[in-house]
Amino acid sequence: MPIRAPLFEHRPAELEVILPEPEHCFRWFEHDYPIELARWNHHPEFEIHLIRHGSGKLVAGDYIGAFSAGHVALIGPDLPHDWIGDLAPGECLSGRDVVLQFDGAALLALRKALPELGDLQPLFEHARRGLEFTGETAVHAARLMEAIGSAQGLQRLILFLQLLDTLKNAPPRQFKVLASPRYAPTLDPRSAERINKAFAYLMRELGGEVRLSDIARQLDMSEPGFSRFFKRTTGHGFIELMRKFRVQRACRLLLQSDMSVADICFEVGYANLSNFNRHFRIEMNQTPSEYRRETGNHLEKMTPSHF
Repeated sequence: MPIRAPLFEHRPAELEVILPEPEHCFRWFEHDYPIELARWNHHPEFEIHLIRHGSGKLVAGDYIGAFSAGHVALIGPDLPHDWIGDLAPGECLSGRDVVLQFDGAALLALRKALPELGDLQPLFEHARRGLEFTGETAVHAARLMEAIGSAQGLQRLILFLQLLDTLKNAPPRQFKVLASPRYAPTLDPRSAERINKAFAYLMRELGGEVRLSDIARQLDMSEPGFSRFFKRTTGHGFIELMRKFRVQRACRLLLQSDMSVADICFEVGYANLSNFNRHFRIEMNQTPSEYRRETGNHLEKMTPSHF
């Protein structure tokens, strides 16, 4: 019988803010352990997680179970989770985790054009309680997860769909549901409402003049109080996150439109080009023009000149 974890009910999961990537429809990355990112958290995106090496305990909702090298799990939206490693004092595991995060709702929304995607609905429903995979399913999924890391363009998307298909077709003996049917995250309703309102305001006003005082007033909070609350809940400062979202939106426009850098600057909410260039460099380590030129050249090289 799996162990249940009532102790985590008293420690609210932190909201992980997952920024969109302008060149990809999902986020793939690897990380060491321990790092600040690896914590008790939740997010609205689905997450496929591979443990390359090491062992410890996976906590998913009210479930606690052991994991070891080769462990593969699919975590559904807003299910709190954490992979707690068994480490000696001062020990660090390099590249322990491979993580893939994607918007399942956006994927299913494409069913009108691509009805085959509807086959993923049962997998996504089961994943709301978390799924762990074993046997050949886990081995094949791990290979695909690793291959995605070095793939680009359409090949990357194909591998992603193969990964989802592998998990969808797992035999009953090669997967298990983690959290109990009665489990419901005990997230503070008031905090959740405030965060949702803050994000709605941020995305609605992103191209205009975002004022900390406006959203603080809407939430009946002081500016310092709102700033502390937002940082504590999301791990990001409100203004810092606004900058990240604006730069990510600018990246998409640089790649997908012929707009000038100056026009993109104003389109994403900056009042002058100097600030835009400075913030873009902070986030991307290059200027907007360099990003457009280097990324555009890379994409052109991936495009065959003839069929």
